[in-house]
Amino acid sequence: MLTIPIPCGDPAALFRSWAAEPWAMLLDSAAPHPRNGRFSYIVAEPFQTVESIGGRTLVDGAPQPGSPFDALERALAAYPLPSPGPVPFTGGAVGFIGYEAGTALEGLRSRHGNPGGQPDMAFGLYDVVAAFDRETRSAWVVAARPEAEERARRMAARLSVPPPEQSAGPAPVRWRSELARPDYLDRVGRVLEYIRAGDIYQANFTQRFLADVDGTLDAYALYERLRRLSPAPFAAFLNCGPRLRLAGASPERFIRLRADRTIETRPIKGTRPRHADPAADAAAAAELSASIKDRAENLMITDLLRNDLARVSEVGSVKVPVLFGLESFASVHHLVSVVTSRLLPGLGPVDLLRAACPGGSITGAPKIRAMQIIDELEVARRGAYCGSVAWIGFDGAMDSNIVIRTLSVTQDRVIAQAGGGIVADSDPAAEHEEMLVKARAQLRAAGELAEEDVA
Repeated sequence: MLTIPIPCGDPAALFRSWAAEPWAMLLDSAAPHPRNGRFSYIVAEPFQTVESIGGRTLVDGAPQPGSPFDALERALAAYPLPSPGPVPFTGGAVGFIGYEAGTALEGLRSRHGNPGGQPDMAFGLYDVVAAFDRETRSAWVVAARPEAEERARRMAARLSVPPPEQSAGPAPVRWRSELARPDYLDRVGRVLEYIRAGDIYQANFTQRFLADVDGTLDAYALYERLRRLSPAPFAAFLNCGPRLRLAGASPERFIRLRADRTIETRPIKGTRPRHADPAADAAAAAELSASIKDRAENLMITDLLRNDLARVSEVGSVKVPVLFGLESFASVHHLVSVVTSRLLPGLGPVDLLRAACPGGSITGAPKIRAMQIIDELEVARRGAYCGSVAWIGFDGAMDSNIVIRTLSVTQDRVIAQAGGGIVADSDPAAEHEEMLVKARAQLRAAGELAEEDVA
């Protein structure tokens, strides 16, 4: 392994040189966090790609038998490399698993089509990584294999050049809500009917906001705007080619797997908006911490994730070291719990993803029935939204987020999406307001929402 020290600049600024290149990806710890906001990574020029599009598994663009999870597992197994480098990730797979790729693991097929032909899953395999340590203000370019060393030197040289100036970005877009407020309230009411009938305890219901654009939109300029408005510890920009680019400011870890086989997941349930006035902000945080409804919502999903992890963890290893922890971000307060366990011997990161995707915090409980109701009541497929952006190391370690607070940029649209967990004592009007709070930074990053879309 070759490790080249480089100056520790701003990863988001340095990535501008790569942002327009297909398969260039930035995993960006854009907000300081005592445990989760330390490392950022830049990757580009993968030596192999794994995708799922329209139900087909593609490796380097060629159809392959089996599921995309099988193909990803085979690709990683071909390069079993240790990771003695200075950061947790020194080479492996980077990409995303879409929501429908996760529901397919449970044998569910969405009633919604995929007219844009966007990938349900897309990973590149990278043996050169630029890594940035916020805590020590250090950075390196790492080559995981001898054949990658010359490319690592080229990346280090490219990073030594001052980055391009930040783009002013595209003109503001005009958002439109896919559901008018009365329709949103009605659909939340139908979720409540399913809860009263005993089908489920909770479902995460969401809606989309759409804006028409042309193929020249600067998606990375949108990401930099979103990053300024809502810096987050699990932010990311993924250029998956002309069909899809993701610009995300996720605050939520999905699953971390360390090389020593320890697992951590950090479900978020419970939200209040931040306030400029310190007293009002503190009152909102205290009210959230004391809310019986939000604590119940969080507890249901924490228990669901305990069950998901138990499917692939050593007996007795599943623990909940933090329940209903309060964490504050740029625009919201959240309740965050922590579930830990130890992966069974003989299993790896892809087995863990198979057991847990899609994440419990964006589905509901019981999980399969909640996903069926979500597909019935939501207007369109979720795509990348509510999936997971992840890195998976050649050494078997992994970290991943939940794809929320994220803009999906296609060839003709920008898509924002938000929602929340519906439980028995949810008030539809309050749920609509919470959804708008969560969507606010995404919408402001790109344009304006017409008043008639929120009335």
